[in-house]
Amino acid sequence: MNDVLLSAMMISTGLLPRESLLDCLIHVSDEVGSMEKFPLVHTRNVSSMIRRIKLLSSLFEEIQETDTPLPPSSILCLTELFAVIGRVRVLIQECKDASTLWSLLQLEFISNQFYVLVKEMGRALDILPLHLLNITADTHEQVELLHKQAKRGELFIDPREVQRREQLLQVMANNSLQNKQNKGFIDFGKVEGILSSIGLRTSPDYDEEISKLEVEARNQAGTGGLIVVSQINNLISLVSYSKTMIFRDGESDKIEEECKPLSAFLYNKVYDNSSSSNSMSMMIQNIPDEFRCPISLDFMRDPVIVSSGHTYDRTSIAQWINSGHHTCPKSGQRLIHTALIPNYALKSLVQQWCYDNNVPVNDPSTEGNNKKNSNKKSSKESAIDHISATKAAADAAKMTAEFLVGKLATGSPDIQRQAAYELRLLAKTGMDNRRIIAEVGAIPFLVTLLGSQDSRIQEHAVTTLFNLSIYDNNKILIMAAGAVDNIVEVLESGKTMEARENAAASIFSLSMVDECKVQIGRKPRAIPALVGLLKEGTPIGKRDAATALFNLAVYNPNKASVVKAGTVPVLVELLMDDKAGITDDALAVLALLLGCSQGLEEIRNSRALVPLLIDLLRFGSVKGKENSITLLLGLCKEEGELVARRLLANPRSIPSLQSLASEGSLRARRKADALLRLLNRCCSQPHHHSV
Repeated sequence: MNDVLLSAMMISTGLLPRESLLDCLIHVSDEVGSMEKFPLVHTRNVSSMIRRIKLLSSLFEEIQETDTPLPPSSILCLTELFAVIGRVRVLIQECKDASTLWSLLQLEFISNQFYVLVKEMGRALDILPLHLLNITADTHEQVELLHKQAKRGELFIDPREVQRREQLLQVMANNSLQNKQNKGFIDFGKVEGILSSIGLRTSPDYDEEISKLEVEARNQAGTGGLIVVSQINNLISLVSYSKTMIFRDGESDKIEEECKPLSAFLYNKVYDNSSSSNSMSMMIQNIPDEFRCPISLDFMRDPVIVSSGHTYDRTSIAQWINSGHHTCPKSGQRLIHTALIPNYALKSLVQQWCYDNNVPVNDPSTEGNNKKNSNKKSSKESAIDHISATKAAADAAKMTAEFLVGKLATGSPDIQRQAAYELRLLAKTGMDNRRIIAEVGAIPFLVTLLGSQDSRIQEHAVTTLFNLSIYDNNKILIMAAGAVDNIVEVLESGKTMEARENAAASIFSLSMVDECKVQIGRKPRAIPALVGLLKEGTPIGKRDAATALFNLAVYNPNKASVVKAGTVPVLVELLMDDKAGITDDALAVLALLLGCSQGLEEIRNSRALVPLLIDLLRFGSVKGKENSITLLLGLCKEEGELVARRLLANPRSIPSLQSLASEGSLRARRKADALLRLLNRCCSQPHHHSV
């Protein structure tokens, strides 16, 4: 395999001769084509991809058998195909090695990876001159067909796999104590059917799946994927307990040996301080091993996940950590953080088991005499449950945010990239999340990362800041952290267009506060950078830049700076471009700039503007018509007869104004009336020159 990797490096630098390139292509294609035992999920995508590569392998073999020199474009195409096929091999192998359940939950993400590779295969074949190659007509036709199919290819997600995933998610969702009255617990017969349909039929199958999920959890924990680790542990809990319930006869009579060699003093301390819990555990027989804490060996009533991915009872692991230990008791792995994430899935399974076996869910000391009414909750109790759930969610968000901010501060670039991405997702929804992320100190680190040379880190950092700025209190914190200069730097020369666009959106959001309008306007590069994006950005980027300029121009002293940066001619040019898609935003900015002498002068000098505005009176949106009338009325008042007679000379002006005066919005009607009166006075006055 090292030879293949070396060959790949030489191919990428153009160092391999034609024969070696073809040898490598045939070798890697044969490796893919000989892959057996397809993964249990994504089977259709895998089989289709292997079929395509087998067909290409025939092409490579035919080319190798000829002595005809290859055109340069062929060499380029074959080099690209080598890279694509190598990635296909890795992707298929990952699918085979991965947890089946996790692959099922990642359905769209993995299917999209196959789709991207098919598209890249099609782009590589774009430059293959088939007519110049000495190959059979049959191969020529097959490759041509493959090329067309790859170009037309669409994202394929197997509907049967979607259905299985929905069934799995529904089963997990039903594992909620809120459904107690409706017996909304897990139907293990249904679970067994779902797992059987994806290949988990025997106890060893379940063990292998649990092992793969644990590997995935460790991998995710190593890259800062705390939220994902929690999801994977939920699956581990479900599969482990399902195995216990489905294969009862094969249960082990002993607890795993690796759970035993723990610190004796801690074991004793847990029991000494939990006499009621200890006495209850003596009453409970046949507790599933999955529900026992690896430290105390007692029933886990409040299971939590540590950074290694293992689950413990909160009391036991807290005492372990507070006693000065910095490793996972079960694996010996050093804990990269000490946050304890609630394992809600396992907790729900524990509570279900308690109900099934007539074991009190809560500690006996807190059980009242409410068993008769245990299936009924008062509205007050429901409200308390809701408050508790909300607090639990906030606590989990805070722990997650603290952990991710720690990774921003001390992690490697890969860890920082993952942490910034997860903070971006966390800040995307919910004002509480935005508040919490700021409170744990994320903003200064995000500001620093705006200067990262890693394009993804920069993009995630600026987008997270934009999301955080939606919460008003955070605007002041972002400004206080000196973020504007860094944001402007990204706006000017960000490594991706998305980063530049989100920098513009950040300036728009920050400038909602009057004090921020003043501070941003004083930055000499801020407004020119927005005008630069107005010229170069995508339609979304242009709109972000225009709205940010509008917000800044609301503050009168900023108007002259906006005009000086060359905004007016750019906006007029965008009005002439139907594909730009920012007509309303451009008109709104121009209408604001009319309020300063420099803006009026620039707008007055734009000869193309008046005809455009007349057309927009007829075809524009409601806002567009209002701002068009505002501009025309302002020009007529300042320019007087000259602009008025240009309007009168256009046969579409008066009918459009009359229509708006009778049917437009209130603002449009008022301004249309004023403009018609002005034009009427102009008509009634004698004039001594022609226009």
